[in-house]
Amino acid sequence: MNEQEALFEYLLRLGDNALILGHRLSEWCGHSPALEEDLALSNVALDLIGQTQLWLNLAGEIEGKGRDADKLAYLRDARDFRNLLLVEQPNGDFAMTMARQFYFDAWHYLQLQGLTGSKESRIAEIAAKSLKEVAYHLERSRDWVLRLGDGTEESHRRMQAAIDDLWMYTGELFEADEIDRTMIQAGLGPDPSALQESWLDLVRATAEEATLALPQPGWAQRGGKRGIHTEHLGYILADLQFLQRAYPNAVW
Repeated sequence: MNEQEALFEYLLRLGDNALILGHRLSEWCGHSPALEEDLALSNVALDLIGQTQLWLNLAGEIEGKGRDADKLAYLRDARDFRNLLLVEQPNGDFAMTMARQFYFDAWHYLQLQGLTGSKESRIAEIAAKSLKEVAYHLERSRDWVLRLGDGTEESHRRMQAAIDDLWMYTGELFEADEIDRTMIQAGLGPDPSALQESWLDLVRATAEEATLALPQPGWAQRGGKRGIHTEHLGYILADLQFLQRAYPNAVW
């Protein structure tokens, strides 16, 4: 795989993470526990979908086959998606959604910080713009982990369960493969493994303040970056892609 092909795959990962998590959060619209949360979750979802458009449009430009963000989002099958397994996990209850969001936000913020130093100016520009939004996402999800973890007996129980259940999907965040190594060598992206210590410091400090116990490091689920997904992604895409599949090239 040459550098341009690796860059295309790398940009798909960035775009697909934002797309799938954005879609997951949009499922809370009209179902959130409070009106304020309905609006907040929808706004975070919109931020992520906006980032998706930037990353996937750039991916299509790098690929050079005439595929824009819409075609990449709506006309690929599950095996062609490169998102992390974490972001496709079901919303569950509100604690599960916030634990998933916090794990991802803490990593996403660090990743974008690294990407602002990319030698590819367009990547650096998108990362700098996205970083401002993700700083808010992280502040908000961390606050909910604290509130639920150090809240009532029931909220603590639910948040502890969510932290435990999603932990096995966090190892994939820091694994570097051939594509990551190509990006590192070319100065286009950060080393995922170099982000782990800072991520763990933040997650541990937050868990301690929230009176939560983090699971011990162990076996991790992986495969999303290579297109090997859980069954959940197929259901997401059935919903996300239905209109385009039923009415190809439809426009408003």
